[in-house]
Amino acid sequence: MKDLLARRPGILILVDPSRTPAAEATRVARAAHQAGAAGVMIGSSYDGTRETHQVARALREGASELPVALFPGSAMQLTEHVDLVLFLSLISGRNPQYLIEEHVRAVPFFQRHQVPALSTGYILIDGGRVTSVEAVSQTRPLPADKPELAAAHALAARMIGMSAVYLDAGSGAAHPVPPSVVAACRAAISPEVTLFVGGGIRTPAEAAAARKAGADFVVIGTAVEEGTDDGWRTQIESFVRAVSA
Repeated sequence: MKDLLARRPGILILVDPSRTPAAEATRVARAAHQAGAAGVMIGSSYDGTRETHQVARALREGASELPVALFPGSAMQLTEHVDLVLFLSLISGRNPQYLIEEHVRAVPFFQRHQVPALSTGYILIDGGRVTSVEAVSQTRPLPADKPELAAAHALAARMIGMSAVYLDAGSGAAHPVPPSVVAACRAAISPEVTLFVGGGIRTPAEAAAARKAGADFVVIGTAVEEGTDDGWRTQIESFVRAVSA
């Protein structure tokens, strides 16, 4: 297994299989590798088993050297064509489907396939607009101006025994998770707990702010969804430099 966690800190490129054809995913993965990204992620809030399989394979074809992590919206999206599955529990919400039910549905997959899973507390933060995650999960995001509330959820995740925390403003959010929220959550959890931050990060400066506040991995997706191969590589390089400074 390619050890994604050993590559922190870094930039992760999130590819949405519902919006990215397999051929394009291959080119994005190649550009991500050439630009120095830590890895690629695949995920969507919508079910789409066939697309997830196809795009996961395409990502591996494009950059076999990069680890591929799955950010599943449901158990239906699980695929063996990845190096790691973020085993997400939406701890900021109170919908049992995303707290435990999808996890139980995922058990047969993990019994059949030896794919590593990273227990991850998923925390949705208000990004200024209703995102797909909020609409599909039917959960309210935590307020962006109350870092202590997000920190309490992150600490609860650590106390339960989760190995990672994912702070997300949602794909296409109007603004990213505030650095104050990132910093509060970083302070609440031990250094061994991996901290992912994504959603609404459109500029290298925003990525640098998340990293400075304590993010291990900064996740970008929308910022590189449009453009050409050279454009993707140049754009990703600017984000990589930002989090490495």
